[in-house]
Amino acid sequence: MQKRPASTNNRYGQWLDEVFAWLAKGAVWTTLALLASILISLLLGAWPAIERFGLGFLVSPVWDPVQENFGGLVMIYGTLATSAIALLIAVPVSFGIALFLTEMCPAWLRRALGTAIELLAAVPSIVYGMWGLLVFGPILATYVQMPLQKLLDGVPYLGALVSGPPVGIGILSAGIILAIMIIPFIASVMRDVFEVTPALLKESAYGLGSTTWEVVSKVVLPYTKAGVVGGIMLGLGRALGETMAVTFVIGNMNQLSTLSVFDAANSITSALANEFAEAADGLHQASLIYLGLVLFLITFVVLTLSKLLLLQLRKKEGAKS
Repeated sequence: MQKRPASTNNRYGQWLDEVFAWLAKGAVWTTLALLASILISLLLGAWPAIERFGLGFLVSPVWDPVQENFGGLVMIYGTLATSAIALLIAVPVSFGIALFLTEMCPAWLRRALGTAIELLAAVPSIVYGMWGLLVFGPILATYVQMPLQKLLDGVPYLGALVSGPPVGIGILSAGIILAIMIIPFIASVMRDVFEVTPALLKESAYGLGSTTWEVVSKVVLPYTKAGVVGGIMLGLGRALGETMAVTFVIGNMNQLSTLSVFDAANSITSALANEFAEAADGLHQASLIYLGLVLFLITFVVLTLSKLLLLQLRKKEGAKS
């Protein structure tokens, strides 16, 4: 069998490199083109509502399909409030899970426990929604909402925060369900990035007498902060875009009477799921697409802020060094 000359092999290798480079560039430009096409289609679909309501759509609490008067404040507030509650619960819980799995868990339990936590991500969102409505909601109303209202009755601000009928559905319920849904994502990413920390760094810190918390806070977290922030942003993106689970438990009410976390509300995704199929062509459908455009922009802003946060952290590291 004849061997090809070295010059032929070099040309063949260069040709493969060029093809691979063009394919990689094509994948990048295709992704950017898809994002641009989504943004353009949302702008075109929402243009009648943008032209009619302008930026006032973002601060108007009115949603009246009969009078064709639409505002997205209730949905925007519901989306941001439920996502914030979900992060407040999910981030510390996920951090504790990742810390336990990487630093404290016995070897024989680590794999099984990690797999069990990851399996939570495979549960369909509609199952979470049904469980939240039929099982979790009544438990929350009886054992959390009612005792909290009795405890904080008459307390300024805090009493108003837990006012309203304790029926087990509303912003708090949706936020807790979202937290349960995003914990597997954040915990898995945190666990993976914690495990890539060089063992030599951790063992050196332990050898100097550091406690487990000191090793995690002064060695592991500084080394893996980009991955940790990325995992949190992944969970936040899931929370912002979740539809069916939120639709089941948020109450789907297009009114903002108080700022109580027990009140029924609505989110952008639940409003789209409930109304888009029945919305008539015209201003109603354009307003729903406008909500989709707002959600797209919220996600973009969140990702941009996360990138700026990482850049700021890197600058501080450079200043210290």
